Amino acid sequence: MPKQLACGLMYGHWLSVPVPDLPRTDLFICLGANPMVSNGSLWTSPDYRGKAKAMRARGGRIVVIDPRRTETAQAADEHLAIRPGGDVFLLLGLLHTVFEEGLVNLGRMAEHVEGLDVLRAAVADFPPERGAAHCGIAADAQRRLAREFATTPKAVLYGRFGTCTQRFGSLNSWLIDALNIVTGHFDVEGGLMFPKAAAFAANTLGKPGQGKGVATGRRRSRVGKAPEVMGEFPISCLAEEIETPGDGQVHALITVACNPVLSSPNGARLARALDGLDFMVSLDPYINETSRHADLILPPPSPLEDWHYDMVFAQLSWRNHARWSGPVVPAGPDTRGEWQTLLRLAAIVAGQPADTDLQAFDDAALRAELKRQAGDRAEALFAMLDGDAGPARWLDLGLRSGPYGDGFGAKPDGLTLKQVRAAPHGIDLGELQPRIPEVLRTASGRIELAPAALLADLVHADAALRHPTGDELLLIGRRETRSNNSWMHNLPVLAKGRDRCTLLVHPDDAARAGLADGQSARLSNARGSLIAPIALSADMRPGVVSLPHGWGHDLAGSRLAVAARHPGVNMNLLLDDEARDPVSGTSVLSGIPVRLSADPS
Repeated sequence: MPKQLACGLMYGHWLSVPVPDLPRTDLFICLGANPMVSNGSLWTSPDYRGKAKAMRARGGRIVVIDPRRTETAQAADEHLAIRPGGDVFLLLGLLHTVFEEGLVNLGRMAEHVEGLDVLRAAVADFPPERGAAHCGIAADAQRRLAREFATTPKAVLYGRFGTCTQRFGSLNSWLIDALNIVTGHFDVEGGLMFPKAAAFAANTLGKPGQGKGVATGRRRSRVGKAPEVMGEFPISCLAEEIETPGDGQVHALITVACNPVLSSPNGARLARALDGLDFMVSLDPYINETSRHADLILPPPSPLEDWHYDMVFAQLSWRNHARWSGPVVPAGPDTRGEWQTLLRLAAIVAGQPADTDLQAFDDAALRAELKRQAGDRAEALFAMLDGDAGPARWLDLGLRSGPYGDGFGAKPDGLTLKQVRAAPHGIDLGELQPRIPEVLRTASGRIELAPAALLADLVHADAALRHPTGDELLLIGRRETRSNNSWMHNLPVLAKGRDRCTLLVHPDDAARAGLADGQSARLSNARGSLIAPIALSADMRPGVVSLPHGWGHDLAGSRLAVAARHPGVNMNLLLDDEARDPVSGTSVLSGIPVRLSADPS
């Protein structure tokens, strides 16, 4: 959400998220991301390992900035061990250096940028020397990195999950893009570039340079008064919305393929709240830590029985493409498509009878959309769409009306669903291309380099610098290849082998606590405590410990037989559900103060 918010404010649409053009860059700076494990996050980049190897083979350099020497850092040329939560101070120091040393190079962005002087003034009070202690990276190292980035013709700075899940996540997301823009590494080969998806690419709709931009806070949550962002409230507000009586209290809940009891802060409170609902329905293949609270669990089909078109991640891809994947095995005679279940729930919520004719319900929704898009031509276009009721027709509409589409016959060589389905390995639509000003949908028609909401939050970053850093141990999460989040813990082939839910501890920190490798340790703070086996790792920055997220499969009522044999511990027990980035509403999941001690048992 911090990334989508910053991009919405800067470019005018939530999904206008630029990604690194890794195959054509000479310097890749990776901040708070681990694409070697994730294959990109808000950056669809399969086989990152191969791309990184090829980049270095042709003389490119990779710099990774992370509190842990991650898998990505191990394959990089340089690793800078940042202090958790200090990203904003590093980014401000880099940007300050660019302005102070005359390294600004807007290139062709000069005619498309609004607010350069405002940004310059905003970062004037944040030299590298001021933020060095808070980010843990020396001022001279910051200045060297800024110079190298600014003077390398093809370079890109990428930040992801670690930069977002902290107090200043929105500022980080904004400053990362600002650094790419002011150094000439934006919307150019080898820099930060916008993909162009074949279907449902919202930033291809309307006229370039003519938009309304995005707005936040159109509503506020009933209890905590958190502002709405992109139509959503923070997940950490859900428990209080269920618990607190009054007008608007949440009495019923639908969950779809999610597990917030494990994946959100203070899951124990949320679990108690779910038990207080009048009704809950879950669409999920498992009785997991969240769906165990449901009155009704509706099963989806196996992913192997269904076709797939990646609607979202194609908009974030390293290369433009369209790919349809057919079912691997035929669906059983009684299998109900996931779309059918969701459509029936939608009909019921809309006040329709439970036995509503789904074909007619889907027809009506599709005709309404075509009427909005095409007016009097709606019925003729409806008849041309491929597929039966359900997502196939909507996908055909998205492809045919998209930037590469046939325009319902207007461009005979353009894409249709039939054409995409006939290509078993997908259709390559080429490398990323410059898209400014085409992509812009801000009210000004320009890149908003200094959004007011983000400038206002700099006051709090300034205040944080006025307080000395503490010497407490800080907890961060990590992504693990075999489990990713918590999705794969119940699969036997991925759950076998060594214990992966371990607490990584630098040897010096373990020695101070009197702990040895493999010993069980207690990790605690004011929110709670947990016991985990430690693994000594010189890859950790001293003063920082790490647990993977998504574990804790030992709660009564869940039926994950494989996961229960390797339950692990849930680091979210130590998180404050009221600690959020107030601009985006994202929970603070990183840089959590903790105490480390021997397990007394």
